[in-house]
Amino acid sequence: MRKGDSSFRYESLQDQESIRDLLKSITDGIERGKLSFSDGDDDILLEPKGLLHFKLTACQQDNQYGINIHIGWQEKDKSKRRKTLAVK
Repeated sequence: MRKGDSSFRYESLQDQESIRDLLKSITDGIERGKLSFSDGDDDILLEPKGLLHFKLTACQQDNQYGINIHIGWQEKDKSKRRKTLAVK
């Protein structure tokens, strides 16, 4: 892993209202461009910018149901400057 790489994982059993509030906080953070996650032991600050990749998977198997949401993005490499295309 690169220097400064980190990850955060949280898992719990919550009611529908609590899940709704967490999802609302995530959408608010995306709108602000800052997502801060903490659980008392670990924390992480993410700054989503530009185009975001969104993936949703929903499943049903017997009496179990699930939704997985993945949102990702890449930070622009500031060391790479844009080159101008010349056409002759």
